[in-house]
Formats: sequence, C-alpha cells, structure tokens
Amino acid sequence: MSISLRDAVHADLPAIRDIYNDAVLNTTAIWNEQPVDLGNRQAWFSSRQAQAYPILVAVENDEVIGYASFGDWRPFEGFRYSVEHSVYVRNDQRGKGLGPLLMQALIERARACGKHVMVAAIESGNQASIRLHERLGFITTGQMPQVGIKFGRWLDLTFMQLTLNPGAQPPKE
Repeated sequence: MSISLRDAVHADLPAIRDIYNDAVLNTTAIWNEQPVDLGNRQAWFSSRQAQAYPILVAVENDEVIGYASFGDWRPFEGFRYSVEHSVYVRNDQRGKGLGPLLMQALIERARACGKHVMVAAIESGNQASIRLHERLGFITTGQMPQVGIKFGRWLDLTFMQLTLNPGAQPPKE
C-alpha cells in the first residue's frame, strides 16, 4: 500500500463528499441524517481555507481514500486556541492504519499554527475511534448521555482532548 498525504484541492471534493455521505448514511460518526451535495462541501472547503485551516487527504493510486480537518471548537474569541477535528476514511479502507496517519499529520498542523488544544467529540459506542485517540495521547474529559439521536436510538457523546503544547503559557494579548 503506497499512501501519500497532501493538502486537499477542489478536485478532491467529490470524493470527500462521497466519504462524508457514506458516514452520514451508514454510521454514527456524523449525527447528520441527510447527505450533502457538492455545494455543501465547496462551502466547507472555502470556509476552512478562509481560516487557514488544513484539509488533508490520504491518496492511493490517485484516489482519495480518507480525509481529515479541523475547525474552531467554539465561535468565541476565548476559544481561539482550541480546535475540533474530524477524520473520515472510505468504508473499504477502514482498519488499514489511515486514521492514525491522518491524525498524526493533523496534530502536527494544529501545533504548527499555534493551537493549544485539540478536541474530539466521539459517539461513545465508537470504541475504535476512542482507542485511536487514546493511543495518540487524548484523554477523556466528558461524557454526555443521550444528547443525540440517529437510526432510532439515543446517542451518547464522549469528549476527548489533547493538549498540543503542555506547559505552554498563554500568549500575551
């Protein structure tokens, strides 16, 4: 398997949309219930670019097989050093090590742009994602029972976080 990581380009958006929509329709990784169109992914791409936030893609044989990004955790100034991330792998590529590969690169990007904390919000039944985050140094910081619904059942949310620069002092304002 020869996989490379790179920054996403507009031409990657149909594949990103397809990976996203598969997660919408078939998993509890995304709590949306309706697939999105290409315009939605173009707006998302433009928003990330405007904020200088990365969208990384994993590519094999010129095909996008996974992607990762982060954005503001909350839209208030006091949270400007915290980001929430997402990582999605094409359904036929899961379990092959793409998640850790994308996550490690994303963590480095967050450090490089001066972020202090990376937040993960994971459906509590997604033990594979929770274990991946634990292996990367994330700690569980909260559990929120029955805050979501999908596929006719209540969903619990696990919050995890990684301090990107332990011991760093807050920037001078």
